Amino acid sequence: MTQALDVRGLTTRFETRKGWVTAVNDVSFSVAPGRIMGLVGESGSGKSVTGFSIMGLIDAPGEVSAGEVLVGGRDMRKLSPEDRRKMRGRDVAMVFQDPMMTLNPVLKVGDQMAMAVRVHDPMSKRAALDRAQAALETVGIPAARERLEVYPHQLSGGMRQRVAIATALLHSPSVIIADEPTTALDVSIQGQILAEVRRLADETGTAFVWVSHDLAVVSSLADEVCVMYAGRIVETGPTDRVIAAPRHPYTKGLIGSVPGLHEPGEKLPQIPGATPQLVNLPTGCPFRPRCFRATPACEAPPPRVALQDRVVLCHHPLEGTA
Repeated sequence: MTQALDVRGLTTRFETRKGWVTAVNDVSFSVAPGRIMGLVGESGSGKSVTGFSIMGLIDAPGEVSAGEVLVGGRDMRKLSPEDRRKMRGRDVAMVFQDPMMTLNPVLKVGDQMAMAVRVHDPMSKRAALDRAQAALETVGIPAARERLEVYPHQLSGGMRQRVAIATALLHSPSVIIADEPTTALDVSIQGQILAEVRRLADETGTAFVWVSHDLAVVSSLADEVCVMYAGRIVETGPTDRVIAAPRHPYTKGLIGSVPGLHEPGEKLPQIPGATPQLVNLPTGCPFRPRCFRATPACEAPPPRVALQDRVVLCHHPLEGTA
């Protein structure tokens, strides 16, 4: 089966006063149609930059310096800027953390959704509005026709995020990159949107890359998970197995710090130290200064270890028990 999205060796760097800094380092993963890939890690781990790199939205002083981004078998990095622009929205779309990065505050919802439709599919405005209404109904917005006549500020945060997702769905793209779209929402609205996303993936075959720092969200939504640290994927595999029995020490630390896994009042375990600065990474494994399993061998670059159910970037993978 052709993967909806196949990322191979993606590397993104930024020029700073101290030289080039690699924010995404040799990242590879694939997502099949109708599947959801969770991309998790601490702030600064490279999750969002990975999403923007896939979309071709990295501007100077940054650049995608290596790798392939295959959408439906076509490498977006080899396309001309014009052809890449044509693929964005039609074949691969993005939902941002702040829906107002998608929505224009001075235009009615229907007007801007209709414009998004007609960029790729020339048609009458009435036909474009009909498609916009259908997209709003797909994400569970009631009275969809009436919502087309309002401005974004007249909608709640959860409703605006649904509109942003509906806009991404207008051309039935094969891939949607979702960059922490539920972070600013309350728990009940978040749960509703996650349920809609799961339904959309199952019913439409759209593949999602769900960027999040929230392991609880990813564990309930994603089929597979990639754990990122300092710009690298350190563990990837089926979500339920990774959550139940992490094999990388960093993954174990992330899961151990989830409040829901501990008794009320119990002190949460912490990963010692802080995420390293990308301009001054430790030699060898970047997680070495914070790792409870570090040995002198970890001063060398960690190997990519293929285990039975996952891949781990580590000299000393943990035992496969919960």
